[in-house]
Amino acid sequence: MLNELFKDVDHRMTMTVDHVKHEFTGLRSSRASVTLVEHIKVQYYGNPTPLNQVANLSVPEPRLIVVQPWDKKLMADIEKAIMSADLGLNPTNDGVNIRIPIPALNDERRKELIKHMHKLAEEGRIGIRNIRRDANDQIKKAEKEHEISEDNSKRAVANVQEMTDKYIKEIDEAVKAKEADIMTV
Repeated sequence: MLNELFKDVDHRMTMTVDHVKHEFTGLRSSRASVTLVEHIKVQYYGNPTPLNQVANLSVPEPRLIVVQPWDKKLMADIEKAIMSADLGLNPTNDGVNIRIPIPALNDERRKELIKHMHKLAEEGRIGIRNIRRDANDQIKKAEKEHEISEDNSKRAVANVQEMTDKYIKEIDEAVKAKEADIMTV
């Protein structure tokens, strides 16, 4: 029973850390990356659809993202979605493609990005702590129902705490790496 619980906790915590790291890829650094815009939702036949599902995204130059919609009728909607995404980007439409130049970050914008990144990291830490709480509740329940001994319960709680500390440390390391990337001029 405990081995399955540990596997589940490990899997859920890994997924939480991966989600936080994926969210970090959407934060802007001074280089262009399609991950910056691929999650932007565009109204496509009345449904909010991720940009990467309605257009080809490419980075032909280090400071330029090119969006090539599959349906030319979406050009205005894509432009509007990019501008309303609050990424500080100004797309230009040439009739065939939408070009998104990536301007250099100023200090104020860097600080905003870092603040947002810390918010995302804290959400990830909270998610990991919630997983820990759920696991500890299951362990206590199993102990109450005499499925496991008190000693095994204490060991299991300690093991879950070790896993929690490990994954929170991973998030903290990802924060440091992304912060250094954002602050690089």
